[in-house]
Amino acid sequence: MFPLPMPRKWAILAVAVFGLARPAMAGPPYVSDDPEPTDYKHFEIYTFNNGTAARGDIGGETGIDFNYGAAPDLQLTATLPAAFDRPAADRTNFGLGNIELAAKYRFLHQDTFGLDVSFFPRVFLPSPSHTVGNATASLLLPIWVQKDWSGGWSAFGGGGCVVSGRSSQNFCEAGGVVTYQLLPKLQLGVELFHQTADGNGTPATSSVGMGVRYDINDNFHLLGYLRRGIENVDTTDRYSWYASALFTF
Repeated sequence: MFPLPMPRKWAILAVAVFGLARPAMAGPPYVSDDPEPTDYKHFEIYTFNNGTAARGDIGGETGIDFNYGAAPDLQLTATLPAAFDRPAADRTNFGLGNIELAAKYRFLHQDTFGLDVSFFPRVFLPSPSHTVGNATASLLLPIWVQKDWSGGWSAFGGGGCVVSGRSSQNFCEAGGVVTYQLLPKLQLGVELFHQTADGNGTPATSSVGMGVRYDINDNFHLLGYLRRGIENVDTTDRYSWYASALFTF
């Protein structure tokens, strides 16, 4: 999903960072998303920082993720990231990352179907930077599902494929999350995630992550996540992080 002129090690890291760690690709703080849209006429705004470390490189993003409940069961999303890359043997690069535009539509509900199910297509615009992000536009086409149980347990996940302007950069991904409401304001979760190899030499990657959400009040929330690769670890995901402050109103 990243441009061929990039050095190959940065292209591999970029897939890990922008393919795995982008916040809106996931039901924050996770990589996998959930199917629940933002409430009608309400906002969810994340200020976030994320990143991934692979062999010889650390890269990531800092930005704002806007979500608005435009209609019942319909969420509109825009993500504005500033990206960075820090090679071990070179200077740190900064620039505008890939702006994301998306719409989540929930077409099945637990009370009638037994599961919440949503379609959440997402467009990644080309980055104007030559050193960070991806200079090629791409489109993610995923389906996400969720099931809630009494006692504070919930499970969600799904997956889809990324279609890029360069067919060699296409790949698919899938993941699942189990969360538990440990305290009225504290939720914990674990995730298993997998991304296939692309035709551009980027290997497949699998990872295990742990997340936490703490609700300070009805309008202000803190989220955090740590992930460790378990497949092709050195070249894709030695460790990753995500942290954000969420404002809801």
